[in-house]
Parts: sequence; structure tokens; C-alpha cells
Amino acid sequence: MTGFSRRSALLSGIATFVAARLPAWAQNAPPDTEWRAYAADLANTRYAPLDQINAANFSKLEVAWRFSTEKLGPRPEYIYEGTPLLVKGRMYCTAGSRRDVICLDPATGEQLWLYALDEGERGRHAPRQYSGHGVSYWSDNKGDDRIVYVTPGYRLVALNAHTGVPVKTFGKDGIIDLKLNDDQPIDLINGDIGLHSTPAVAKNTIVVGAAHLSGAQPPIRDNVKGYVRGFDARTGKRKWIFHTIPRKGEFGYDSWARPGESEKTGNAGCWAQVSIDPELNLAYLPIELPTGDEVGIYRAGPALFGETLVAVDLDTGKRKWHYQLMHHGLWDRDIPCAPILCDIPHEGRIIKALAQPSKQTVLYVLDRTNGKPVWPIPEVAAPAGDVPNEWYAPTQPLPSKPPIYGVTNVNADTIIDFTPELHEKALKLISHYHTGGIFEPPTLATMDGKWGTLCAPGFQGGTNWPGGCYDPETHKVFVFAETTVEPGSIVPGDPRFTQFEYVRGTPGTAQVASRAMGAEGAAVGTSGLREGPTSTDGLRPGQTTVDGLPLMKPPYGAISAINLETGDIDWKIAHGDTPDYIKNHPALKGLNIPRTGRPGLLGPMVTKTLVICGEAGIVTTAGGQKGAMLRAYDKQTGEEKGAVYIPGPQTGSPMTYMLGGRQYIVLAIGAGASSPTQLIAFRLPRA
Repeated sequence: MTGFSRRSALLSGIATFVAARLPAWAQNAPPDTEWRAYAADLANTRYAPLDQINAANFSKLEVAWRFSTEKLGPRPEYIYEGTPLLVKGRMYCTAGSRRDVICLDPATGEQLWLYALDEGERGRHAPRQYSGHGVSYWSDNKGDDRIVYVTPGYRLVALNAHTGVPVKTFGKDGIIDLKLNDDQPIDLINGDIGLHSTPAVAKNTIVVGAAHLSGAQPPIRDNVKGYVRGFDARTGKRKWIFHTIPRKGEFGYDSWARPGESEKTGNAGCWAQVSIDPELNLAYLPIELPTGDEVGIYRAGPALFGETLVAVDLDTGKRKWHYQLMHHGLWDRDIPCAPILCDIPHEGRIIKALAQPSKQTVLYVLDRTNGKPVWPIPEVAAPAGDVPNEWYAPTQPLPSKPPIYGVTNVNADTIIDFTPELHEKALKLISHYHTGGIFEPPTLATMDGKWGTLCAPGFQGGTNWPGGCYDPETHKVFVFAETTVEPGSIVPGDPRFTQFEYVRGTPGTAQVASRAMGAEGAAVGTSGLREGPTSTDGLRPGQTTVDGLPLMKPPYGAISAINLETGDIDWKIAHGDTPDYIKNHPALKGLNIPRTGRPGLLGPMVTKTLVICGEAGIVTTAGGQKGAMLRAYDKQTGEEKGAVYIPGPQTGSPMTYMLGGRQYIVLAIGAGASSPTQLIAFRLPRA
């Protein structure tokens, strides 16, 4: 029964009086919204049904606030991959080179609290030293609200969401040492294990994966194994562990062709984001390769669970089903991002599906209840290479639908052809390599023979950690892919730096020790491989440019709209203006070159009407400024509807929310010293 009193009537009258004097936009203000997970929700859709910002006004957006991260941590950060959360009127994210946690006022960007943990040598030896993708949120819905994240040194921390103070009842004073209780010994300072993705949190379970050093030149064969664990969200107690490299007697152990190799091999971490279906009580784990990335001489056979999507019970960690995207991969095609969970119409019924973007620019669409393909995925013949002691899978799975959404072939039709002269030079360059399609394996490389295999996309992949987004209204997945190429050149390993007899490298160059991602002085956005000495025809092994121009045709970056009702690509557009060095190249003077797009690692966001994504890299804009653009496209047609200037490239995926009657778009940007890392928020000007 609802009570009534003079006091309530008086308050009601005051409220009516105040409302009558508010501006129109405030009287009819839509309710505030939230963004509770890294990609909006546990399904990783990166979707928000908002339309205050739309095609008619997108270009009118103005900067609402900025939050610079360059003063956080012991040194400036060069790349900021975080996506903030918005929960109960507060914004949370990681930031800075030490991966601090920040709490901001989402209306102003004012810092409300900060949590910093100096891990000393342990942090400086961590394999993934980025500020990370952000934080996760858990609540008992009774006032116990927590922010959880993983430090560079591989600790799981639970903070009071209101104060930023560690929760004393979680682990040991709010912290769990993830290098302990992992079913294997791990060096607490130098052990090669960490995580830069956010934990996945659902019900009363926190799911934590693992990441390692890049595996192109593995220092050791028997590396740390990247097991996945589930923890009690209240206490931090370990609930379960999933062995991503099966132990003897476990399912998948027999998929390792040579006895004893699974025991002596590491990696196979789950470094990407994890999706969860609370109704099915399943967590979906995207698993990377066992050691190493392009040479699999110590992991013969399909070697589960390498490059496999595994569905496990959220409460127990027991495997429910799995699907291996690539058998015995040799292209570093780790599953880099979370599968998108979606309910789609198919053959007269609604299927609980998932759509998994990939580095190979193939979208794998499966029934998420059992792992069976929605459209047939036949096994196709795969060629073998020539690396001694390597095991080559005779076939690989390749979906019949949807079509490949990137560029996976290197041939005369896919290389540069702006002019006949450039095309001829490109033909000469690729003649030094083996070339082919999506499953052409890396091969031995020598200065006086073939220089290996040209692989497209490059080993960073066409789609990487940002993944895609999904519109439940049109049943479309929107995903960005870059067009790149890299040599799959296999050379003898230098015993000073690796235990592998063969590694990916460049003939004629000296090898160097692997560096941690994000470490001070580490290469940014490159493989770290150098070009070799000049050959008799003036070309160099490792070279992937022609007179300074990309070897491959544009678009160098594109967004595709993939229709999950039909399995077709509805539209595809070049995303990103043409780089300055192409616009101003003397060989292209006088040519009319359409927008080429730009390569990078980008995640789009979808709203009620728009697909929104910032550009990678920096160009000179039409207004003469150095920077990038945040662009909006009609989600039905792909037609560009507006763009606003951002002083640096998009480095973290965008998010959006309603607050106080106004819609905001927030994203992380930055490009080192030329454009310091920051969160930047946009909104429309007041009417």
C-alpha cells in the first residue's frame, strides 16, 4: 500500500514547480543509462539503443571533457587501450603505465579517486605492461559494489567502487596473487604470465585468463601454461581451473600427436576478453596457440586447445563443448577477441548463436548451446611447408558463410597497382617469396633462395583484440579489418635468445631478445623484425613496401557489415582518410585515388542508427590539423553521416551513455609524444 501525507504532497508540488522552470530538454530528458562491461554487456555486443546523437547532428559534437593519463605511472604511456565502465553515475577505467584504476565524474571528467599499486621488479618484468583494457564490476545488489581488475604483475584486485579502497574480505586484503594456486610452479618475479584484458564477471564468479610474451621467437620451450580460472566474487577463493593444455587423462590430451609434448609446452593462454551467457551458465573462452606462434615443432597434431573456442560451465569450469578454429596453427592466429553472443533468426527459428571475429578475417558463427556451425564449415585442403620436424594439418575449417571479410591472398590481383610501374616492382618483390591463400604456411628463408612466405593479413591479424559489435535490431555484426602483409620467414634460432631450432625472423639479420609488450623502449605496433641486406635486384628480405608505398592494394582499413540472417556482407567501406605519405607521394601525383582507409586495431560501436569508430594513425585533416577523425556511418547502408576531429588516433574502443538528459561518447586516444594519451568525451551543444 502506498502512503500519502501532507509532506509527500508538498514535495510533489515542489517537484512540479521546479520541473516547470527547467528547460525543455531537461523536462523531457531520457533516463540515465549505464555501460557495465568492457563491451557494454557480457555478450560483448558494444551496442547501445541511443539516438540523441544521430546522423543529423553527429558533426556538431563538441568536447565535453578530457582526462589526460600521461602523469600516471613512472613514465608516460604510449598506447591507451581502455574502455571505461559507467555504473551508478560513476566512470571507471585503468590508465597509465603502471595500470592505475581511476574513478571519474562522467559529466565533467573530474577524478574522484585513484588506486595505484607499485609492483616494483615484478611489474617491470611483466609480459603485458599496457594500462590494459579496463576494469570489471560486481555487486551483491545490497550495497557491496566492487571494481575488479588484473595488475600487470598478475594480481587480481577487488576495490570498493565507492572509495577505491581494497576490499579486505577478498583474498588477502583485497588482492589475490594469480601466480599462486595455478596448478604449476611460477616464478613470482620473472614468470612469463600476465593479462591485459578485463576479468569477466557474472553471478558470483570472476573468470581470469592469461597472456604471455609474443611467441614469434619463444625464449624457452617449456613456458608457463595459460590456464583459466574462476574465482568466488565475494571471497576470492578459487572455484575452478581449466587446463588449456590438457593433462594426461583429460579430454584433448590425445590430440597431441607426440607423447610428452603437452607436458613440456606452455602458453595457450586466454588473453582476449571472455563472453558469458548467464542463462546458459556458460563462459566462452577464446584460447591462443601453445608455444610458439609460427613454429609448432614441439606441439605436433591438432594440439587442443590451441586456437580453440571453449565453452565451460560458469560454476565448475567443466568443458561443455569446443570448436577449433585452426588445426595446429602456424600464423599466430590466436583468437584475439570475445565471441559476440546473439540470438538470430535462421531457417524459421531463433538460434542462440555466437559470432567469433578472427585475425584471419573469418567470422565463425556457431550455435552457442552446443558449438555446432550455423552454416556448414567444411574442411578444406591445406598446403604443407618445409620446416624440419614441423607437423602440417592436411585440412583446415573454412566457413561457407559468411564470406571472408578481409584480404587473405597475396597475388597479382591483390598487390599495389596505382601505376603499371609500381605493379611491376611489386611483382618482382613477391617473386622472392612463396605466395598463396589463407592457409599458405610460413617456410624456410635464406638470402640466396626464397625469403619465406608472404602471409596476409600480417601476423597481427586483420581483426585483433577490439573485436566487433552487434546490432540486435538488424542482426548485423560490424567489424573492422586492416589489410596488411608480413613475411612468414623461418630461420634457424639463435641459441642465445631461444631454445627453438627455428623461429620467425629475417635472413641476413641478427636476432634479438623478445621484449614485453608495453615495456619501456619496446617497439610499438610492429613485429620487431627488421629488413635484411639488399639483394642483387635492389630488394631486401622482410621488405613489404614498394617505393615506400604498401605492397597490398587498399583499402588498408575497412568496416564490414555482416548480416547474420543471410550470412552475407551487406556493405563494406574504407575507414580512415588516406595517409599523408600516400596523398603526397610523387609517383601518385595527378592520380585520383579514392579514400584508402588506414590500418590499425580498431573496435566500432553501434547505436540505434549509427556505427561509430575513430581512425587509426595521424593525418593532416581537411581543416589542416594533425590528428584523426571520429566517424559515424548509417548502420543500414554504410553511408558516412558525420565526423569530428580528435587530436590523436583511437586506441581504445568507444562507449556511450545518457547522463542528465545528454548523450556522451567517450573513447581513449593517443599516439605517444605527438598526442598524449587521454580519455576524450563528446556531447552535443545545448539547444
